[in-house]
Amino acid sequence: MSQPITAVMVGAGSRGHYAYGPYALAHPDEIQFVAVAEPNPVRRERFASLHDIPPSRQYASWQDLMAERQQADTLFNMTQDQMHYESTLAALDSGYHILLEKPMTTRLDHAVQLVQTAEQKGQLLQVCHVLRYTPFFSILHEILASGRLGDIVTIEHRENVVYWHMAHSFVRGNWRNEATSSPMILAKCCHDLDILSWNLGQPVRRLQSFGSLMHFRPENAPPDATRRCTDGCPAAGQCPFDARPIYLDPDSSPWAVAAMSDDSSMEARLRALETGPYGRCVYDCDNDVVDHQTVNMEFAGGATAVLSMHGHSHEEGRTMRYDGTLATLRGKFGSHGSRIEIHDHLTGRCEEVEIPEAAHGHGGGDYGIMRSFVRVMRGDEQAQTTARESLESHLLAWAAEESRHQATVIDMSDFRGRAEHEHVRV
Repeated sequence: MSQPITAVMVGAGSRGHYAYGPYALAHPDEIQFVAVAEPNPVRRERFASLHDIPPSRQYASWQDLMAERQQADTLFNMTQDQMHYESTLAALDSGYHILLEKPMTTRLDHAVQLVQTAEQKGQLLQVCHVLRYTPFFSILHEILASGRLGDIVTIEHRENVVYWHMAHSFVRGNWRNEATSSPMILAKCCHDLDILSWNLGQPVRRLQSFGSLMHFRPENAPPDATRRCTDGCPAAGQCPFDARPIYLDPDSSPWAVAAMSDDSSMEARLRALETGPYGRCVYDCDNDVVDHQTVNMEFAGGATAVLSMHGHSHEEGRTMRYDGTLATLRGKFGSHGSRIEIHDHLTGRCEEVEIPEAAHGHGGGDYGIMRSFVRVMRGDEQAQTTARESLESHLLAWAAEESRHQATVIDMSDFRGRAEHEHVRV
């Protein structure tokens, strides 16, 4: 049996610690983390303890890590979005093969430069488009590739963000403001744009987008609303965005609580709400990203697709409909169950497709991409998605923003050309 590949973890927060770290613990014969860089000492020491990383290989920053010689075969970059560019560029220059959390960067020119650099150096740069590695989307892709639906004519794909997740991540949290993060269509839906590109196997020819920040604005605050939910707000009993039940309930989302505080005790959670960003009134934050957006696309073969993203859903999950010349497929992918139905035009019968239960995060995608990445590094398989392919979803997201702001239809061939040739690294 071949030796396990070695890796360094840069960013031991939610994705690094909870999504990818556990795979190495469960499969030490495949991959081992030998160093960690994380500015938060609690998270750094927690990760190091679990993975038996000595103090000499624990770093307070990615810069400190890069100041040393290359320490492993691969590097997992799980830093905040705005840190991706410089840290990934440095890692490529140091010789690492890289698994990079999405989105690649918060700027178009930086994303293009990373792809070009990886290609020039001949190094693996893979983006965490984990949905491709889920049982659900793998089966959906196989159905489409089989021709079961005939020629695909039109697609409806919805990214339904549950209301409290919208408040947590895109109003109060790290992805609330474009200047410090990125547009929501990029941060949340580069996954979805990647899936649509993968499933159709064709480039988008034209694109148009609409959307805005409609609800989470100061003028929509209830009368006499307080600046914090812990300040005795009179609207508490009627406000679905009250932070106290979202974070102080025994059944609160573990990943949301972990983002708020490293200490999960009720006392620490309450203190975090009283002093930190997650206790703020959703109508009194510095958020400016949209809370709903549509992206209308025409593919090279003539098929059309509409992606709808919004943060006002009762339930988290993606829903979709593919209409072909032979059959219609309806699907639901979410934490409360997934299903695929195929409605045959000729017979009128409805076939329910069995979806294996996924035991790990993102519908099995977190473990799926880890398993694949290890096999690619060992030379046992080809990467299911390259940095160049991942770039396409990012280009579509930035084109959507250009369309939304300028109220225009984007010619994607022209947009790709501008992106590729105007942002060549010098």
